[in-house]
Amino acid sequence: MNPRRIKVVTRLLLALGLGSALAIFVLAPPEPPEDPFRQDPRAERKYHRDLALYGGKANVLSAELIDGFDALWHGRTLAYTVAVLTLAGTWAYRFIATLPAPDSGPADERKGPKP
Repeated sequence: MNPRRIKVVTRLLLALGLGSALAIFVLAPPEPPEDPFRQDPRAERKYHRDLALYGGKANVLSAELIDGFDALWHGRTLAYTVAVLTLAGTWAYRFIATLPAPDSGPADERKGPKP
Protein backbone atom coordinates (compact mmCIF):
# COMPACT_ATOMS: atom_id res chain seq x y z
CA MET A 1 0.00 0.00 0.00
CA ASN A 2 1.14 3.50 -0.72
CA PRO A 3 2.73 5.16 2.38
CA ARG A 4 1.14 8.50 1.50
CA ARG A 5 -2.31 6.91 1.40
CA ILE A 6 -1.69 5.22 4.77
CA LYS A 7 -0.84 8.62 6.32
CA VAL A 8 -3.96 10.24 4.86
CA VAL A 9 -6.25 7.45 6.10
CA THR A 10 -4.56 7.48 9.52
CA ARG A 11 -5.02 11.22 9.89
CA LEU A 12 -8.64 10.95 8.76
CA LEU A 13 -9.36 8.18 11.29
CA LEU A 14 -7.72 10.13 14.10
CA ALA A 15 -9.51 13.36 13.19
CA LEU A 16 -12.93 11.72 13.02
CA GLY A 17 -12.52 9.60 16.13
CA LEU A 18 -10.89 12.17 18.38
CA GLY A 19 -13.21 14.88 17.08
CA SER A 20 -16.18 12.70 17.97
CA ALA A 21 -14.74 12.05 21.41
CA LEU A 22 -14.26 15.78 21.96
CA ALA A 23 -17.84 16.50 20.84
CA ILE A 24 -19.19 13.83 23.19
CA PHE A 25 -17.11 15.20 26.06
CA VAL A 26 -18.33 18.76 25.52
CA LEU A 27 -21.98 17.89 24.93
CA ALA A 28 -22.34 15.24 27.64
CA PRO A 29 -24.43 16.36 30.59
CA PRO A 30 -22.58 16.58 33.91
CA GLU A 31 -22.88 13.67 36.27
CA PRO A 32 -25.71 14.20 38.74
CA PRO A 33 -24.60 14.37 42.36
CA GLU A 34 -25.22 11.21 44.33
CA ASP A 35 -28.12 11.25 46.72
CA PRO A 36 -26.83 10.00 50.09
CA PHE A 37 -30.30 8.73 51.06
CA ARG A 38 -30.89 6.67 47.94
CA GLN A 39 -28.39 3.87 47.75
CA ASP A 40 -27.77 1.57 44.85
CA PRO A 41 -28.97 -1.93 45.79
CA ARG A 42 -25.94 -3.38 43.98
CA ALA A 43 -23.65 -1.71 46.52
CA GLU A 44 -25.21 -3.47 49.51
CA ARG A 45 -23.63 -6.41 51.26
CA LYS A 46 -26.81 -8.46 51.04
CA TYR A 47 -26.77 -8.22 47.24
CA HIS A 48 -23.18 -9.48 47.06
CA ARG A 49 -23.94 -12.22 49.57
CA ASP A 50 -26.94 -13.37 47.52
CA LEU A 51 -24.88 -13.34 44.34
CA ALA A 52 -22.20 -15.45 45.99
CA LEU A 53 -24.80 -17.78 47.47
CA TYR A 54 -26.52 -18.49 44.16
CA GLY A 55 -23.59 -18.40 41.77
CA GLY A 56 -20.37 -18.38 43.76
CA LYS A 57 -17.44 -16.00 43.47
CA ALA A 58 -17.57 -16.18 39.67
CA ASN A 59 -21.08 -14.74 39.76
CA VAL A 60 -19.94 -11.81 41.92
CA LEU A 61 -16.97 -11.13 39.62
CA SER A 62 -19.11 -11.32 36.48
CA ALA A 63 -21.68 -8.92 37.97
CA GLU A 64 -18.91 -6.44 38.81
CA LEU A 65 -17.44 -6.80 35.33
CA ILE A 66 -20.82 -6.17 33.69
CA ASP A 67 -21.43 -3.10 35.87
CA GLY A 68 -17.98 -1.74 35.05
CA PHE A 69 -18.42 -2.37 31.32
CA ASP A 70 -21.85 -0.73 31.38
CA ALA A 71 -20.38 2.40 32.97
CA LEU A 72 -18.12 2.93 29.93
CA TRP A 73 -21.03 3.86 27.67
CA HIS A 74 -22.54 6.87 29.45
CA GLY A 75 -21.68 10.57 29.69
CA ARG A 76 -18.11 11.77 29.67
CA THR A 77 -16.79 8.27 30.18
CA LEU A 78 -18.11 7.49 26.69
CA ALA A 79 -15.80 10.20 25.31
CA TYR A 80 -12.79 8.48 26.88
CA THR A 81 -13.96 5.13 25.52
CA VAL A 82 -14.33 6.53 22.00
CA ALA A 83 -10.87 8.13 22.19
CA VAL A 84 -9.20 4.89 23.33
CA LEU A 85 -11.03 2.83 20.70
CA THR A 86 -10.01 5.37 18.04
CA LEU A 87 -6.36 5.14 19.02
CA ALA A 88 -6.45 1.33 19.15
CA GLY A 89 -8.26 1.06 15.81
CA THR A 90 -5.90 3.49 14.11
CA TRP A 91 -2.88 1.66 15.47
CA ALA A 92 -4.31 -1.66 14.23
CA TYR A 93 -4.95 -0.17 10.78
CA ARG A 94 -1.39 1.18 10.52
CA PHE A 95 0.06 -2.09 11.74
CA ILE A 96 -1.84 -4.14 9.15
CA ALA A 97 -1.38 -1.62 6.32
CA THR A 98 2.39 -1.47 6.76
CA LEU A 99 2.92 -5.24 6.80
CA PRO A 100 5.11 -6.32 3.91
CA ALA A 101 3.39 -8.05 1.03
CA PRO A 102 3.73 -11.84 1.02
CA ASP A 103 6.75 -13.00 -0.96
CA SER A 104 5.72 -14.75 -4.15
CA GLY A 105 8.97 -16.57 -4.82
CA PRO A 106 9.29 -20.37 -5.10
CA ALA A 107 5.57 -21.18 -4.97
CA ASP A 108 4.92 -19.36 -8.27
CA GLU A 109 7.90 -21.03 -9.97
CA ARG A 110 6.37 -24.49 -9.46
CA LYS A 111 3.20 -23.53 -11.31
CA GLY A 112 5.06 -22.84 -14.46
CA PRO A 113 5.32 -19.76 -16.65
CA LYS A 114 2.49 -17.27 -16.64
CA PRO A 115 0.72 -16.65 -19.95
